[in-house]
Amino acid sequence: MFKQIFSFLALISTAAAFAPVNQVARAATSLAMEVPKPIVAATAGFMPAILSSTAAVATEGTNEWFGVDDLRVLAVLFVGHWAILSLWLGAYGDADEDEDFFGEIDYTGR
Repeated sequence: MFKQIFSFLALISTAAAFAPVNQVARAATSLAMEVPKPIVAATAGFMPAILSSTAAVATEGTNEWFGVDDLRVLAVLFVGHWAILSLWLGAYGDADEDEDFFGEIDYTGR
């Protein structure tokens, strides 16, 4: 029943998008344009981060995080990633960013 009601409302909302709109000229005062909206600005700042991170825990039909229904497999996934991260940090974790190479490559062999 919920799906049918939702589909009906979706159909009505798409049909309303093509309805003619009354063009009413409204003058906006300069005071209305200068009012800062910090709540809207803050929401616009952190909502993409929240929405993109929720895609990482998508259930993919299994009703489990990352689509894994066996906790042992999920543990292996995390341990494997942590192992690779520890190898990378062991090799490059103490790299000094001031010593980055931004010059040209010397192919003369000197």
